[in-house]
Amino acid sequence: MMRDRASLFFHTYSLYLAWVVSLVALCGSLYFSEIMRFEPCKLCWFQRICMYPLVILLGMAAYKDDHAIIPYARTLSIIGMGISLFHYLEQKVPGMQNVLPCTTGVPCSGQYINYLGFITIPFLALIAFSLITILLTVGKKRKEETDR
Repeated sequence: MMRDRASLFFHTYSLYLAWVVSLVALCGSLYFSEIMRFEPCKLCWFQRICMYPLVILLGMAAYKDDHAIIPYARTLSIIGMGISLFHYLEQKVPGMQNVLPCTTGVPCSGQYINYLGFITIPFLALIAFSLITILLTVGKKRKEETDR
């Protein structure tokens, strides 16, 4: 019974929840760069390119309850997830640091934060992109079930 309620909640509000995750990620990104003065590296900019439009797209889709945006937003989220994973591996796996060396600006292997030995900014982005992807997949399944 409780599982059915939770499932219904996530199916019903998946677009809204994905938008909230993207909004929190945007605010966190701006907090780190504008308030904490952490200069973003090249890969951080690519992650921002994937995350920032999701705030607008998912916000409009949630407001209109328009599930047609899901395949496009999910694609953008999966691309961002791949970039975040690569960036995280570059930070944590020494052999990966030479794969795509940053030649100017902040090195991509640098770690402004390192909570508990594994939580870095790219890890936070990876979690956000993963949550968005999962929520959009749940929302897509809900739409397909209601269309039957």
